[in-house]
Amino acid sequence: MLDLLYIIVLTLISALMIAFAQYKFKKEMPKFEMTIKGIKSILHNREILLGGFVYVISLGIYLVALSIGQLSIVYPIFASVFIFVMLVSRQMLRELVSPIRMLGIGLIVVGIVLTALTFGM
Repeated sequence: MLDLLYIIVLTLISALMIAFAQYKFKKEMPKFEMTIKGIKSILHNREILLGGFVYVISLGIYLVALSIGQLSIVYPIFASVFIFVMLVSRQMLRELVSPIRMLGIGLIVVGIVLTALTFGM
């Protein structure tokens, strides 16, 4: 049971970090144009670089979770990234979340719980 908790915590931390990185990318990208000069300036933007750094660290954490857990358990739990991105989008970016999208997020939560409950079966 301790292994499951460790795997869940690692995977959720990774998913939270990905949501943070996505927020940084979204927040900063409207400032740039997709030209050579724009791409160069993206590569010099501290916020985007921070997002990229967090993304890479998150990948490392995710790989640790995969190394000790089953892909069929870890990956569905990683789907929590959709929940975190929706929450960040709503709170930080003031994006609207429709009821149908909330239903979809609810289904993801149910899937994550069912996946975690089947650990060891």
